[in-house]
Amino acid sequence: MKKANLLIFLLLPLFCLAQASFKLKGKITSETSSLEWADVSILNSEGKIIDGTTTKQDGNFEFNLKKGSYKIGINLLGFTDYEKEILIEKDTVLGTIILKESATNLVEVIIQSKNKTVEQKTDRLVYNPEKNVTTVGGDALNAINTAPGVVVKNDVITILGKGTSRVMIDGRMIELAGEELNNFLKSISASDIKNIEIISNPPAKYEAEGAGGLINIIMKKGMRDSWKNTTTVSYDQNKYGIYTLRDNFYYNKNKFRFSASVNGKTGYKNADESLEMYFPDGLSVMKSETKVKNENLSGKLALDYDFSERTTVGFQFLNDRNNPDFGSDIRIEKYNTQNQLDNVTLNNSYTDKGSGNQTYNAHLITKLDSLNRKLSFDVDYFNYNSKFDRSFIANNYTPDMTFVDVNQSGRNISNQDIDNWSFKADIEHPLQALNLSYGAKMSFTNSISDVLYYNTITGTPELDPAQSNRFKYTENNQAVYINGDKKMGEKWNFQMGLRLENTQTNGFSETMNQETVNNYLKLFPTVYASYKKNENNTFSLNYGKRINRPRFDLLNPFKVYINSNSYSEGNPFLRPSFSDNFEFAHSYKEVLRTSVFVNVITNGYGVLFTSNPETNTQIVTRENYFKNINYGIGESYSANFAEWWSSENSLYFLGAKTEFIKNINSTPSNSLQIDFSTNNTFVLGKTTKLQVDFSYSSPFKSGLYKVGYVSSFDIGFKQDLFNKTMQIALLANDIFNTSYLKDFASVVNGVKQVYSQNESNRFVRFSVVYNFGNKKINIKERAFGNQDEKKRTGN
Repeated sequence: MKKANLLIFLLLPLFCLAQASFKLKGKITSETSSLEWADVSILNSEGKIIDGTTTKQDGNFEFNLKKGSYKIGINLLGFTDYEKEILIEKDTVLGTIILKESATNLVEVIIQSKNKTVEQKTDRLVYNPEKNVTTVGGDALNAINTAPGVVVKNDVITILGKGTSRVMIDGRMIELAGEELNNFLKSISASDIKNIEIISNPPAKYEAEGAGGLINIIMKKGMRDSWKNTTTVSYDQNKYGIYTLRDNFYYNKNKFRFSASVNGKTGYKNADESLEMYFPDGLSVMKSETKVKNENLSGKLALDYDFSERTTVGFQFLNDRNNPDFGSDIRIEKYNTQNQLDNVTLNNSYTDKGSGNQTYNAHLITKLDSLNRKLSFDVDYFNYNSKFDRSFIANNYTPDMTFVDVNQSGRNISNQDIDNWSFKADIEHPLQALNLSYGAKMSFTNSISDVLYYNTITGTPELDPAQSNRFKYTENNQAVYINGDKKMGEKWNFQMGLRLENTQTNGFSETMNQETVNNYLKLFPTVYASYKKNENNTFSLNYGKRINRPRFDLLNPFKVYINSNSYSEGNPFLRPSFSDNFEFAHSYKEVLRTSVFVNVITNGYGVLFTSNPETNTQIVTRENYFKNINYGIGESYSANFAEWWSSENSLYFLGAKTEFIKNINSTPSNSLQIDFSTNNTFVLGKTTKLQVDFSYSSPFKSGLYKVGYVSSFDIGFKQDLFNKTMQIALLANDIFNTSYLKDFASVVNGVKQVYSQNESNRFVRFSVVYNFGNKKINIKERAFGNQDEKKRTGN
């Protein structure tokens, strides 16, 4: 009953009645002809845009407005902006408004206009990656890694001081995590990204999932009344080579918009790993060299159609396929307590690995009435499937490499299939007192995974039921939210929201005949306040509560062998962790930005590297084992030192306090971490740019782990050709080969483990980008009104 009353309270504004309205009409012309596609905006008395449209072919426009005072604003590229105060008390005809041509011609406007690289908004930071030369010919993952305060390390995307972040594209959540998410992002061309939103504390309309905030990639849309095609070819050279071909097509005519893309990648990359385990009876050293196939094929189709000036419907389909097969040569050396080599194990393996995901989305956006209430509705279906088939044999040798016996021989097969349906509705409901939005969402997820282990030491595969399992998992989520924002005068802006999520999960292990059920109802509040002291100084304060649910594969309780000396297993008893996020920020001239933040994590879960000294085996598992307080201060500075030199810089000081809530026979420790980055663009000519970037993260301790330093030095060069229809670019990435995970150490049960992993971060890339099509009319961006989100998977 309480849930029903809360739902009625949250959705009550839906039944508010519209007030009487009057028509406002007008016509826009130049001194010689009517002007089509001019942007016409209506602003309220507080200066906030409450409605907008574009003029028709004959230059006419029309609004429905309630009684009151407004300001009308008109702008069109190549013409001087127009503004006028208007009073609406009855139907009003403004007549013909003549725009004057700008003194600067259209081509000069395009060349001289400078979009801000970084823009601070109330609840997010907006980053424009186009100015960074190192993203030319690159992908979405490269672009994210250049965003201020965001780092990508070892398949994990993190907002500094916040933790692992989830990723959206055009407001729609990507259902992938880890390696699979990175592979998907690598299939998207960086040149097709308009900007990247860094939302460290997301508002209530976004799903509460993700302790580390959200990163929203806004894609470019096609030009109005035109078509365009972009083709990108690139080649990366490290130890091996990787070829990439991308093609993106846009068509935008009258009421119809269509886009299609196809992306292909093929080649190999090299990965080196090392692991030292200090057992009581001596040191065990593992070194691995792996050749990984980098094979990807993906595509996207999207279309939108305007049924009327008020209603738009659309459909989107994405498909992504990866086949990262790899073969590994692993050498394990075992030493005695006198540090003498006792024996050697050579482990050779080959893994047939593949994954695919497909997403279908149908959406409707409609303007409900003259109050500018808008409804957006989404239906989404997502399917993810993966296979993992590893065969390995490990042979024992004496120190002089004389064969002794077969240590282990086996075949590990794992498959996973995930289906997700979600339904989401959002309403924007502006009122006289505040701007209100509210909505609801339902999500239904089914996951089936199985693990089969065959012992092949005799040459004949024999299924081992004790190490095989079939695991079924369902997760259903129902959510409602309400959010309001209010501007008070010229200085204050407030926003507050509540999101209520009800979740039911069920995990069942067929082999163990074990069922795990977890149901919970949680409320997630968000609060924002900003104060503009003057033209130079703006202050903001925000708070939000988040949840971090375990990925599906982490819940499967059975073993997947990494090699004969190491295996990974899930935990069906994992529970979500929660975080409370506080942030205070100051912006000076939108050039110098300061952020002070605190992130409190309860019931935190993570990876535990434990071991079995009797068999000298590493065990990778997951537990809810800690609570944590992360805190820090960040400074970012945008500078134009000269007409030919612009720079984006950031400096973060991060700290933490960790307490273990489970007896894991280890002691937590923390230290200060310093993260610094500088991105510098040098204009060598009208069509030539040089980019020099450097980043550094100091060694630090965090709870259970100690992590070594990471740094990267990159140089990029870009040359525009044929009136910017073609670009050629050269990138030398991680020149000194220092951006990999190193000295990742922990001590559990008295056994120290030190791990390092280097995955081909040092490479040279040559890229060619070619654009062609009809580009006579300026780009008209059109953002979706809905913000769909989904669940999560991982690898």
